[in-house]
Amino acid sequence: MSDAMREKLARLLRGSIAAQTHTVTTDKFQNGTTHPVLLYSDEGSAREGGLVWRGCSGNCDAEDGSAGTLADGNANPGDKLEGSDAAPDDPVHLKRRVGLFSGVALIVGTMIGSGIFVSPSGLLERTGSVGISFIIWMACGLLSLLGALAYAELGTMNTSSGAEYAYFMDAFGGPPAFLFSWVSTLVLKPSQMAIICLSFAKYAVEPFVSECEPPDALVKLVALISIVMILAVNCYSVNLATNVQNIFTAAKLVAIAIIVCGGAYKLILGNTRHLQEPNFASSTATLGNIATAFYTGLWAYDGWNNLNYVTEEIKNPSKNLPLSIIIGIPLVTLCYALVNVSYLAVMSVSEMADSEAVAVTFGNRLLGPMAWLMPLAVTISTFGSANGTLFVAGRLCFAASREGHLLDILSYVHVRRFTPAPGLIFHSLIAVAMVLYGTIDSLIDFFSFTAWIFYGGAMLALIVMRYTKPHAPRPYKVPIIIPYIVLIVSAYLVVAPIIDKPQWEYLYAGAFILAGLLVYLPFVKWGYSLPFMDKITVFLQMVLEVVPTSTTFEY
Repeated sequence: MSDAMREKLARLLRGSIAAQTHTVTTDKFQNGTTHPVLLYSDEGSAREGGLVWRGCSGNCDAEDGSAGTLADGNANPGDKLEGSDAAPDDPVHLKRRVGLFSGVALIVGTMIGSGIFVSPSGLLERTGSVGISFIIWMACGLLSLLGALAYAELGTMNTSSGAEYAYFMDAFGGPPAFLFSWVSTLVLKPSQMAIICLSFAKYAVEPFVSECEPPDALVKLVALISIVMILAVNCYSVNLATNVQNIFTAAKLVAIAIIVCGGAYKLILGNTRHLQEPNFASSTATLGNIATAFYTGLWAYDGWNNLNYVTEEIKNPSKNLPLSIIIGIPLVTLCYALVNVSYLAVMSVSEMADSEAVAVTFGNRLLGPMAWLMPLAVTISTFGSANGTLFVAGRLCFAASREGHLLDILSYVHVRRFTPAPGLIFHSLIAVAMVLYGTIDSLIDFFSFTAWIFYGGAMLALIVMRYTKPHAPRPYKVPIIIPYIVLIVSAYLVVAPIIDKPQWEYLYAGAFILAGLLVYLPFVKWGYSLPFMDKITVFLQMVLEVVPTSTTFEY
């Protein structure tokens, strides 16, 4: 970068941050690529109220005066929501603020979202049998638990954020990890956010347009507003985001308790005839239909791996990560089983299939003048799930960018709030585009097919590292049969729908994954950088007040 550009940046910053001098330098990623780093410092080393703002993405043992630390002259403790500022000469990194309760709330809160309110009728349609649908619901819960336990071993073995991305880097190296970050950052996580926000909007709008279907434009507008609100919460404070998650998780469990109590009341009155409708013999399910029914059920369970994306922010991860999983996923499975029984105690299979808002129909049938509680409960549930989804999505692209696999700016965190604001904003923008374009059904099918390719890849990574890194520290270790089971089921879920009903969409999904290599080779492997990116990075640093980070590990 030219001296003129450096001076121009300094002049710009003097206008916004008084009494400080500023320099711009470069830092180097682990793969050898460099990026600009904006440095702030007061004139002189002794200062009061001054801030040294530096970044570290590689060697964080640098002396004062080199890239690597954030220090606050006042050591201002900050507010309760924002959290404390960094200690003097403390490397900039994500702070460990997620405890056991917040970990369970993140798992439960992201798993229980729109799926149980959107998916039950779709699963019944694909199986044609109440009995088989219940088996699939329970099997999905068991599969999610087994997968999450395997992830617990991976997450306690490698405590850096990013989940599958970090595990692929350990087991397979750069290219597979990049392909995962490529697909997840551009498709999987934003589509998940878009699906949940569309469901939130649908339930939020429906009570006001009971005479007809909600206008599509209105639903999308409400979904966009929800994305902006959730983005603001997550950019402001990690503590605020986790508090919102905790509150909304408690609220959705209350909503599920209302549904379960209502269903129990109907069963006590003897209303069990719908539970005896189509039996196993009447099922029309095929091999492919069962796989797609699993997609529908697993969409409702998706989120079982979300805690692994924020491992760097979990307190005592070797204990709290597996414990959160062991508490959270069985709780969700129990809730789903009881909710499905409650639905069938009030509605028939055909009525559930015809309803696009099953929980609202349930409330209209059973709660009378209090029926408004159901759409309110569902909006609370989906909003909380969307909050948790964005919380973890920002950490994925933060981790990938820190390794030089995505844009440098996406690995930066806010200088005071320690939130990965650029990554959060990036994911939200893509989710906005998907809300404007997609529909819930098409997004669920594409999401499920692509996601299980990578879930299976994570199981393969665990198996490979049992042999390539046998002596690596594993505070939590699962029986080796578990990753093999999940790997086989993952392969079935990917292959069976293609064999049963080939569609161009599957080919497009595979082509999109492989297309990531066309980006990986020039920009990551060979280190080519667009000439204008340095200026954009520094400009965004100034606007967003973000800096590069160091990596911390805790077992």
